Amino acid sequence: MRAIKRVLSVLFVPAVFAGLCWHFAWYAVHGPRVGSLAREAKAAEIASAKIDLAKAEAQRDSMERRVAGLRGDLIDRDQLDERARALLNMVGKDEFVAPYGPGKQLF
Repeated sequence: MRAIKRVLSVLFVPAVFAGLCWHFAWYAVHGPRVGSLAREAKAAEIASAKIDLAKAEAQRDSMERRVAGLRGDLIDRDQLDERARALLNMVGKDEFVAPYGPGKQLF
């Protein structure tokens, strides 16, 4: 009985230490905030956000170019009127519409 107690007392400290090491090692890999799996998930999320940012910047640049084309003397009033009517899909009472063929729009 005494030998069993001695063996258990000798193995207790290393077993507790090994358990703590296992615990911290498991959380280093699987932890929700600092684990390597969480890091990979965050990297994927960041990559997705960068793609969304690039799309938003491209859309903003496109809109800025369109607005810049409507400023000052860069556009003729007739062209502006034609473009506005096409976008709003409206015509005057005394006007008629001559539609373009499929795929033959000017803008």
